[in-house]
Amino acid sequence: MLLTFTMITAATAAGQATADLEKLVNQTRREAGMRNGVLSVCVYNATTGKQIYSHNAEMSVTPASTQKLVTTGVGFAMLGGEFRFTTKMNARGEIDRDGVLHGNLYITGGGDPLLGSYRYRQTMPDTLFEGWTKALKKKGIRRIDGRVCYNVNIFDEQPLHDSWQWGDIGNYYAAGVSGLNFHENMYFVYFNAGKKLGYPASVARTVPKNIDIHGASEVTTAGENTGDQVIVYGSPTGKERIYRGTVPLGKNDFAVRAAMPNPAKTCADLFSSYLRTHGVGVSSNSMQVYTVPDSLRSILDYRSSSYYTIAQYTNLTSNNIYAESIFKYLGYYKYGLGSFKNGAKAVEEWFKSKGLNTEGVRIIDGSGLSRLNRTTTDFMCRYLSALSKESFFDEFLQTIAKAGENGTAKNLLPGLPTGITVRVKTGSMDGVKSYAGYVITPHGQTLAFAIVSNNHDDSSQDIAGKLNKILYKIATLY
Repeated sequence: MLLTFTMITAATAAGQATADLEKLVNQTRREAGMRNGVLSVCVYNATTGKQIYSHNAEMSVTPASTQKLVTTGVGFAMLGGEFRFTTKMNARGEIDRDGVLHGNLYITGGGDPLLGSYRYRQTMPDTLFEGWTKALKKKGIRRIDGRVCYNVNIFDEQPLHDSWQWGDIGNYYAAGVSGLNFHENMYFVYFNAGKKLGYPASVARTVPKNIDIHGASEVTTAGENTGDQVIVYGSPTGKERIYRGTVPLGKNDFAVRAAMPNPAKTCADLFSSYLRTHGVGVSSNSMQVYTVPDSLRSILDYRSSSYYTIAQYTNLTSNNIYAESIFKYLGYYKYGLGSFKNGAKAVEEWFKSKGLNTEGVRIIDGSGLSRLNRTTTDFMCRYLSALSKESFFDEFLQTIAKAGENGTAKNLLPGLPTGITVRVKTGSMDGVKSYAGYVITPHGQTLAFAIVSNNHDDSSQDIAGKLNKILYKIATLY
């Protein structure tokens, strides 16, 4: 009798909590800034696969960066947490007694998004090139009577999707991907602010050094503590960059990140320069090749950090370059060529293999930059619930930021009751705000949730506040 009474009490409490959530969602939709927009909310019990709550959950919406949960999750399923991207360095030609390679060196990209990354000591350009140079010298090569050739054929040569916005292209977050990524396909441009408000800000330097960039600055000086308000414009292969916007008053050597044109060529060029200054001569300029000859001498297979590490950084920091590298690699892995089309086909094929109904869903890219991506919050919850049944789920869960603690969720859900854990991926672009992830209840149940707002008129701060209240209600349903 006591057990029955407890179950009825729990069910009543859960029903009241769901009713409170519905009241909050309806109230939010009526508030200024939301009345003409779309709000879609869905919650599933991932343990049972049953829907707990839905509001406009079958409506197609633009997901923004919550799309990365799709890319990284399918990546775990297809590649595994220990997978590593491989960049190959080979040589062709005879090595004479003086250590001269009479032929070319070949660098074949493997889609590694961390290659030459500035974020980690072991991946920084000088550390990377030092290791590559040591490998050459170990093979007895002291001079290359030829070129450093680079091959990017693992991916197609469309680094950006056609639907990405011009205002994004040129900025680091929309740099696109190459079969041979380098330095996260971005560079730093450092500005010195003017002495007064409105005065021009000057370009002090760029990093990496010696990259082939022609930058024109229209950047001016704004008030103190206004942050980075610089927009960078430029095509993915062109050398020209235009800098517009503002930097804060009183700042010198103020760093702004921009998209690097032709990162594969930049990698080969800078490596050639590094060799020349570190005891290995190179007689000719670097060159792209579209086929790699047979009968090559293996110099080095350079392997990336584990897929788990890359997926974790992708989701914690919402890194678009990492997400698109994974996405295109899935296309290569499945169909022999990394492209947006093949990446989408690979992801959709995995959905099909799991019996997931994809009505209302459209996969365009891996990062969520495209406004043509479509999902439903019901689908996202069913997808997340399906992942919770997979052997890699614990690893995948650890790649998602913990609300109130780290990553893009660090400032979410203040005052969350003890015993509740919320793992949430956020997404944001003009007129779009989204949350998706998991709630781990004090009783060990796992809830999958998705909240998406499209076409609202709220500021980024206001819409985040409204969705945060809804997320809090979801987190405390049980």
